[in-house]
Amino acid sequence: MKNVDDLIDSASELAEQGLSKGEIADELNVSRETASWLVERGGTNASASDVVSSSASDIHVDWSAFGRDSTRLNHLGAAMADMLSSESENVDLTIGIEKAGVPLATSVARILDTDLGAYAPRKHQWEEGDIDEHGGTFSRNFAGIRDRECYVVDDTITSGTTMTETVEAIRNEGGEPVACMVLVDKRGVDEIEGVPVYSLLQVISVAGE
Repeated sequence: MKNVDDLIDSASELAEQGLSKGEIADELNVSRETASWLVERGGTNASASDVVSSSASDIHVDWSAFGRDSTRLNHLGAAMADMLSSESENVDLTIGIEKAGVPLATSVARILDTDLGAYAPRKHQWEEGDIDEHGGTFSRNFAGIRDRECYVVDDTITSGTTMTETVEAIRNEGGEPVACMVLVDKRGVDEIEGVPVYSLLQVISVAGE
């Protein structure tokens, strides 16, 4: 995708497939607010250049060149694992945040020799209104959380809401998150809920007058 109009087309296609706006945000690596704006724009005839929106402050990250190739994906996982490897000797669980965080977490878990967990955040059920009405879930097809130290892996941090939710959910299950790892941090955070955050890339928006 090269421009905002491409994003609008993609958002429209995903909406037609029945994805919630929260899932669309996850697929396009944008905030929920931006996803909502893109879907709404898809229902008009005007191009994105014809309007001014607060969504312009968001940044779209397209890492599909890595995601579609298992070898490249493993190299990303190796870089993430390398950054996490010195955090703790007691970590035996890596939790991926669905959807995109799970394949990254799988690679990290293989390299660090940990079990693998998966968390589906509540934004996947979000359409409009209060997101707190919904709850996230840990997949029962993966490893359990209780009494275990763990790493948390995702592809991007946009607002920090999903990562904060995941850290809290892990603690509610009796686990202890030791560190968070993402491919791209669009917010520029050092920690979330007292847990250090590491990223391969930090995106900093510099706005002039």
